[in-house]
Amino acid sequence: MSSSIQEFIEELRRLSRKQFTLEGVHQFLKTHLIDPSSLEAYRFFRKSHYTRNLIDKTELYEVLAICWEAGQKSQIHNHRGQNCWMAVPIGKLLVQNYRIVGGQDGTEHCELAESSRYWMAPASPGRVEPGEPIHYVANPAELNQRAVSIHIYSQPYDACTVYFPDQKRSLEVPLHYSSKYGVLEPEERQD
Repeated sequence: MSSSIQEFIEELRRLSRKQFTLEGVHQFLKTHLIDPSSLEAYRFFRKSHYTRNLIDKTELYEVLAICWEAGQKSQIHNHRGQNCWMAVPIGKLLVQNYRIVGGQDGTEHCELAESSRYWMAPASPGRVEPGEPIHYVANPAELNQRAVSIHIYSQPYDACTVYFPDQKRSLEVPLHYSSKYGVLEPEERQD
């Protein structure tokens, strides 16, 4: 049975810091499916890029709805040592993980190799494994559908490392919200 995003947030807020573990939140996502219709206020799509839409934020975590047009994917990135869990109430998404095989993370020289890959769908949430925290998320064009994923980051962060495997380098980039609490940010209104 699914619950609204508001009910989901209320239940998430009831988790203690001790319960906010990699496995604890992953289990929470497996048992708290989100009713897709309750996400309407956070569904902002752009042809040019996926959108990051803030739903809830505390000192412990932030919850975002990320909206993907068919064919969109994130850059290869990490989460700055923070835990990340992902659910997909609408559509299906591919996660491609990477491991560092040369150089050093966060430096001018960083070489990556593909490692594990998996699909996320409404009944199969994902999580970022601390031992292999570098990945991209994609909504492959051949699926020919939009997708919406819910991401929980603990703790909130405002920058991440992006990787460029062809150039064997990485760099830090700032992160921005496309909308906050259902209201588009000014820069998104111009797109």
